[in-house]
Amino acid sequence: MNYGFIIDNRKCIGCHACTVACKQEHDLPIGVNRTWVKYVEKGQFPNTRRVFSVQRCNHCANAPCVEICPVSALWTRKDGIVDFDSQRCIGCKACMQACPYDAIYIHPDDLTAAKCNYCAHRVEVGLLPPCVNVCPEHAIIAGDMDDPQTEIAQTLSRFQVQVRKPEKGTRPKVFYIEGDAASLNPTYASTPEGYLWSEIPQRVYQIAPPRLEEAEGEARRVYDQGQSHQESWGWKVSAYLWTKSIAAGIPMYLFAISRTSPMLLLASLIFLMITTVLLIADLKQPKRFHFIVFRPQWRSWLTRGAFVLMAFGLFLTVEVILAWTGTVPIWLSGVTAFFAFGSAIYSAFLFWQAKGRDFWQSPLFALHLTVMAMLAGSALISILNDQSRFVTAFLTTTLIGHAALIAFDLMAIHSTQHAKIAARSVYVKNWLFWIGAVKVGIVLPLILLWFGILGPAGLLALIGLYAYERVWIRAGQIVPLS
Repeated sequence: MNYGFIIDNRKCIGCHACTVACKQEHDLPIGVNRTWVKYVEKGQFPNTRRVFSVQRCNHCANAPCVEICPVSALWTRKDGIVDFDSQRCIGCKACMQACPYDAIYIHPDDLTAAKCNYCAHRVEVGLLPPCVNVCPEHAIIAGDMDDPQTEIAQTLSRFQVQVRKPEKGTRPKVFYIEGDAASLNPTYASTPEGYLWSEIPQRVYQIAPPRLEEAEGEARRVYDQGQSHQESWGWKVSAYLWTKSIAAGIPMYLFAISRTSPMLLLASLIFLMITTVLLIADLKQPKRFHFIVFRPQWRSWLTRGAFVLMAFGLFLTVEVILAWTGTVPIWLSGVTAFFAFGSAIYSAFLFWQAKGRDFWQSPLFALHLTVMAMLAGSALISILNDQSRFVTAFLTTTLIGHAALIAFDLMAIHSTQHAKIAARSVYVKNWLFWIGAVKVGIVLPLILLWFGILGPAGLLALIGLYAYERVWIRAGQIVPLS
């Protein structure tokens, strides 16, 4: 069996019956939807028309939300339905970043991830989802696509259909007959300041993107009650990247110069502990954080990263103890530096699994994380009164490398419209980037280093590094996905 949906846009009248039936079936609170209808108007008066798009979870055959979930709270059933278990969910919100269709939300009461599950409880007893039953125009068709006797299989064989974002490789199973690009592509239509019947849900960014070449005049959203996501990953994730860079950079630096320092290793351990606290605090269900250890889903880089951090913490603790009480074996410093390096770069693989965010798919991000870790480590060492020429040279080199990678990341040819819009949001009228990340974090430290003023240069470099982490995390989330 392989269940899917067809949305027949020739018949849809935008009545919202499917939305209401879904909310009634699952007793959904105000502000979240598992299925919803987007209205887009095209053209200029009097030559205008309105198109509709029913949107929901696409029950992808290659579901990125399933891959990134660290505790198997999302999984693909044998019948192709992507279901979820709120009792396992830790509220990490990674699935929301991985979904290219903005189909997943955090339930405001349960504080766990939820979405359309094809009303699996009804399918199991031979019933159709209520959205199908209630549609007055029979614009929604559901069923087993592998059974040639079903209506959905026969309709798919007769009509040309479209899917949302096929370039993502998720193999979505919600198909549209005569789907309009203005409603299926979230950056095609501009977003007004308000709707006729309601306020616009609070979003990170209200977008008025460039028109596509084939656009028929103006296209604008006039109603869209999709998920009102702001920043699924906010300042805590930015701070986690920052503290993790400091924690990882110190052992890497010390190993590079064949040196052991109890005080510096202890500082690394403290920042690693802060990193752990930030990770747990960012969960919507922090009391379940141990599920990652005892119920791991090994394809997720959240799970893999957690175990890398634990290994790093273990070897770092042993090295701290030996550094205070005796001699540290060179092999132990090497192992600690190895796991420090792993702790620094695993986030690149995690963000690559966030398939919904094109800006985070940079192929150089692992290298950039390595440079930022070395930058953060040497900056903190400079603050702690290490005035050696090697620290000065190291900090200078990593600052220049950091600046070069930022420039490449922003000015490179981006392959998707989403990535271009996100990159533009970084360098166009963004004071935190230009003042915080560039002037305070790169230009001023390089000037101070030129004059041999090391401690203040390291402090400003750390401040600017956090500013860049904050800008980078926010930029990846500004583009609407539905």
